[in-house]
Amino acid sequence: MSVNFTELCDTVDENNANACALYDMVTGVIEDRGDYSVGGIGTGVDTFFLIFSGTMVFMMQAGFAMLCAGSVRQKNVKNIMLKNLLDACGGALGFYTIGFGFAYGGDDETGKTFIGNSYFGLRDFDAYAGFFFQFAFAATAATIVAGTVAERCKMSAYLCYSIFLTGFVYPVVVHAIWSSNGFLSAFYQDSDDLFQDVGTVDFAGSGVVHMTGGATALIAAIVLGPRKGRFYDEDGNPLEEPATFAGHSASLQILGTFILWVGWYGFNPGSALAIANEDSAQTAALCLVTTTMGAATGCVTSMFTDSILETMKTGETSYDLTMAMNGALGGLVAVTAGCSVITPWAAIIIGACGGWIYMGFSKLLIKLRIDDAVDAIPVHFANGFWGVLAVGLFANGKLMAIAGYNSEFEGLFYEWGGGDNDWNLFIAQITSLAFILAWVGTLMTPFFFILLKAGMFRVDALEEEVGLDISHHRGEAYDISGAAKKEDVEELMETRASRHGKVEVPKEVAQAADDAEA
Repeated sequence: MSVNFTELCDTVDENNANACALYDMVTGVIEDRGDYSVGGIGTGVDTFFLIFSGTMVFMMQAGFAMLCAGSVRQKNVKNIMLKNLLDACGGALGFYTIGFGFAYGGDDETGKTFIGNSYFGLRDFDAYAGFFFQFAFAATAATIVAGTVAERCKMSAYLCYSIFLTGFVYPVVVHAIWSSNGFLSAFYQDSDDLFQDVGTVDFAGSGVVHMTGGATALIAAIVLGPRKGRFYDEDGNPLEEPATFAGHSASLQILGTFILWVGWYGFNPGSALAIANEDSAQTAALCLVTTTMGAATGCVTSMFTDSILETMKTGETSYDLTMAMNGALGGLVAVTAGCSVITPWAAIIIGACGGWIYMGFSKLLIKLRIDDAVDAIPVHFANGFWGVLAVGLFANGKLMAIAGYNSEFEGLFYEWGGGDNDWNLFIAQITSLAFILAWVGTLMTPFFFILLKAGMFRVDALEEEVGLDISHHRGEAYDISGAAKKEDVEELMETRASRHGKVEVPKEVAQAADDAEA
């Protein structure tokens, strides 16, 4: 469709005033152009929306880096930061060469397929904004694993499983649930042959991205084993109480949390993939609200529940920043699958449950002596599972129709409220969860065991004790060589004492001197 703005603006009225104002602005830059394609403008808007959203998702890499860096001990900061950087690099190369082809290749073919078979190296594919957006998601799935195995994983192993995950394991899950000929896809090209007549509804990837990454992290943590001194003493005997390895910077942790939260506004609304039409715009706007509600309630329920339990147990009350941060992230993961098909009040319930699920699963891991350095498994795996399942309970039919899904089958609560008892959507959600668990477990378990047996997975015990920054990255992340020397501080205090009588060394100064001496 084309519009001649020159003729349209000959008579300006209330109906075309805005269009003519836009025309006047454009002609100030581009002259001698009388015809403008409305379709072209819509395509441009959609493309920019996808580029901007993908950039926000990619910015989440910085959030993961800050969160992980703040959560590990000072002696391992460089190592975890480099792994987060290489996630993006390995993910880009792996997803470009084969991953994208396995995920979306063969979409022009008829019939359901298990894996894509074209677009390798983007051959015969030129929708570059779409590739970029999907790459950012793939890199996110790989980054989830970084924090879990922090402080004890070899760099070579990390590169191996990062490329394997983004190049093959993750793309098959994407193909099954998101491609137009995936066997579980709600967007399958033949709408009369959808799985359970509805397909799996995982709008932005609670299962596809977060549960896939979280399941990989869980397997890696079990095979790799805990950090030295976390659950066992030097003789291998279980400790009565697990040792706590506090992160070295709460500031980096909270910075990372906020960057991730902001990035989620590209992750969820951006999954609408377009915005230049009424339905897509409404879906994207709804995602902003449900994402916010999920994060807020996850944070509040996790932190305050932890405080209440502490009060009941000890009589003392404190407020744990880690619970608040991870509770918010858990809530974000939980609403990601259904952000486009649930109402804000449902997002509040799902987010609140996400906070509790994070708490419970975190404590379960400790009880099972599974060491997760940053609690990524409870956040991404447990809440990824819950997020997909929650869609089968809370999906609203009207919102499903707007988002492009088959609205005949709603979440169970709406089905029961309407007097029906169709379990189609719930069964589809359960099936996708089972598929992800089976696929990731079948591939990643032997993969990690092979790395372990080959001596490629875990660093040497002494290297772990010294810290990976010194043993692998040419020195510590923080240079404290410029701190005052202990003998200089003592000389200064003696000089002052001779002038003014006895002068005590301030505790902060003495501590800084001791640190420099050490």
